[in-house]
Amino acid sequence: MEEYNATELEKIREEISESRKKRKTCITICGGTGCHAYGCLKVAQAFKDEIKNQGLQDSVDVRTTGCHGFCERGPIVVIQPKGVFYQRIKLEDIKEVIAETIVGKKIIDRLLYVDPRTQEKIVREKNVPFYKKQKRIIFGNNGFIDPTDIRDYIALDGYRALTKILFDMTLEEVIEEIIASGLRGRGGAGFLTGKKWEICHEVNSDVKYVICNADEGDPGAYMDRSLLEGNPHSVIEGMIIGAYAIGASEGYIYVRMEYPLAVKNVTLAIAEAKKLGLLGESILGSEFGFEIHVFRGAGAFVSGEETSLMASIEGKRAFPRQRPPFPAQEGLWGKPTNINNVETWANVPLIINKGAEWYSKIGTRGSKGTKIFSLVGKINNTGLVEVPMGMTLKEIIYDIGGGVKDNKKFKAVQTGGPSGGCIP
Repeated sequence: MEEYNATELEKIREEISESRKKRKTCITICGGTGCHAYGCLKVAQAFKDEIKNQGLQDSVDVRTTGCHGFCERGPIVVIQPKGVFYQRIKLEDIKEVIAETIVGKKIIDRLLYVDPRTQEKIVREKNVPFYKKQKRIIFGNNGFIDPTDIRDYIALDGYRALTKILFDMTLEEVIEEIIASGLRGRGGAGFLTGKKWEICHEVNSDVKYVICNADEGDPGAYMDRSLLEGNPHSVIEGMIIGAYAIGASEGYIYVRMEYPLAVKNVTLAIAEAKKLGLLGESILGSEFGFEIHVFRGAGAFVSGEETSLMASIEGKRAFPRQRPPFPAQEGLWGKPTNINNVETWANVPLIINKGAEWYSKIGTRGSKGTKIFSLVGKINNTGLVEVPMGMTLKEIIYDIGGGVKDNKKFKAVQTGGPSGGCIP
């Protein structure tokens, strides 16, 4: 791959989009960790082999994507552009899917999702109750992108926000846009992201850092991991934008060793971005340069706390320190450091592309945007859900989650993992 400037990036985006219009049908197979356990990679390879055997490779694309979210029903296959949703696909189903749905344009009823309340068989992914009440602005592209192919991300406006801030916005304007959006940190504290950036920007230092906290240690929580697995470039682009805003030239993604697929995909994504001139010196031909390193954490729960995480990167024992000084003032190796979690970084390109006004209309007065939750336990529809801030737990548990298994009485919901609490 050759390095691109801003004009060349837009040209290649158009070329990718045009070339994919010729392949009107795309079979997407969920490739998240959950579906790996169900054998999704064997399913994907079998689809590719059968498409090739039937000479359909010029008109049908087969793509292993990130997590679709509905982990209860894997392996999940969605046939685009119509969004035909097939669940729990087995190897013996593949020839039938190609013959009946791809070639014959017919629906296979037995592979459809059946609404347990109405017994209705649902054809389209968007009409499945699990997805219907979600607002998947961050997680939605997971179902379209092959995380190992940067062209998929570029085709869906990837790195367009980066081009915009490098050539059309000042550092101050970027920070003002993030402040105006109302984006709060998604790691738990809920501090205004733009204000954190502003503090770090105003500190006078020759060296600054940005860090992505992907040390997701709560049992049952796999939101950040799935974003890194399925759409790593959204996080990388967000980090580059944040680095530009505060004046950093180096960043770290701190991810657990227990998440091998996330480590693999984000490492590959960084390498691809560097080859295209989206990381490194003179990004897209600008005067701004930035490097990202992947740091593999050893799995200590305390490493998720930001000062412990920085100590770990420095080669010390992961142990929290008192604040102030805050990391934005004195962080990694004593230098100003901006730390945000995976989901926070993934919001940034959206805000730059669509505007703070658009983003601030989602959610509540005090909390803007959406939030991704892992829905687990004794519930009918387990998986990852993305909902607007302000949605009630009842809506999430019953309308999206399908209620308690076996119609048993609801007792309590635990939020925030072992460090959270139970709400009766």
